[in-house]
Amino acid sequence: MRRIDADRWRRNLQDERDSAELYRRIAAAEEDERLAGVYRRLAEVEERHAGLWADRLRAAGAPVPRHRVGWRTRVLGWLARRVGTGFVVPTVTAMEEADAGGYDAQAEAAGTPLPDEERSHARLLRAISDGQGPAGGGRGLEGPALARLEGRHRGASGNALRAAVLGANDGLLSNFSLVMGVAGAQLSHSAILVTGFAGLVAGAGSMAMGEWISVMNARELFGRQIAIEREELTEAPDEEREELALIYEAKGLPAQQARELAERLMASPEHALDTLAREELGIDPSELGGSATQAAATSFVLFAIGAVVPIAPFLVLRGTAAVVVSAALAAAALFGVGALITLLTGRGVLFSGGRQVLVGMAAAALTFGIGALIGQGVG
Repeated sequence: MRRIDADRWRRNLQDERDSAELYRRIAAAEEDERLAGVYRRLAEVEERHAGLWADRLRAAGAPVPRHRVGWRTRVLGWLARRVGTGFVVPTVTAMEEADAGGYDAQAEAAGTPLPDEERSHARLLRAISDGQGPAGGGRGLEGPALARLEGRHRGASGNALRAAVLGANDGLLSNFSLVMGVAGAQLSHSAILVTGFAGLVAGAGSMAMGEWISVMNARELFGRQIAIEREELTEAPDEEREELALIYEAKGLPAQQARELAERLMASPEHALDTLAREELGIDPSELGGSATQAAATSFVLFAIGAVVPIAPFLVLRGTAAVVVSAALAAAALFGVGALITLLTGRGVLFSGGRQVLVGMAAAALTFGIGALIGQGVG
């Protein structure tokens, strides 16, 4: 046995153990007991995968390490418990999809169910995350092919965690660069503060208004599309029934079962409209893209949280000390944002955090230098 093989097996073991623990934590936080059962079954499969790698280590005479739950699992489990499973499932889905082919190149996984089961997990989570289905339908889970018909996690298709992290990151990067540019021009302390807060308000307001306009336009477009679909249901019900059957056949249901499901849905025009809107148009009729006011307020707050970081030191310090502390605080915040981004990307914390700091410091150094040149020219 080569040392590099044992290290890889231990990484596989840690990943599978963390996945099992994460699914258990999501199951504990899930209010829908049938979905919680799905997550528990996923945890059992991941535990079986972990057992395969533990057995391989033992057979090679290598020690099997004790399981220490990874920080990513802890954070996602905490978010599932505090915020809700719909907040974290899209992130877990993205992680599973990124790792779906991870065993394809590992010779030890050949001939085992590992590769197929990992891809199956990614498909199942994508179906739950998308959550498209008849709003009034039952909650029964009849297998992966029907998971998308549940009408569950409808608000989770857009990754809220990603939006939160990137919104704060925008405010941090833009205002840090702005403050450093003004500091480089050697303007007065009060001018730096005024510029920083002006950048915070202007940036947050711009983000909020842009988000409000975007959501309102989407709601109007979705409302128009649903109105057209309602007219088609009234004027050509046979064509819509056939369309529903074809949609479910394309998702993997047998033809007869697809036709029966379409027939049941067409018996209730509202359920049929709801299903067609979700499956054909990708629209949740109950939300129509969400609340424009909520989206605007969230964008404003997240941008402001990031933007206030580089300003804060100037409230208590002056001169070079304020600039140095602002840069240090912004660097720490940039590293923290990079670390949070690894929840979405699965990359190493040092790599993502370091890259974030490097890019942020480069942008600030550029604006500081340009500010210094402008300051000298104006002077």
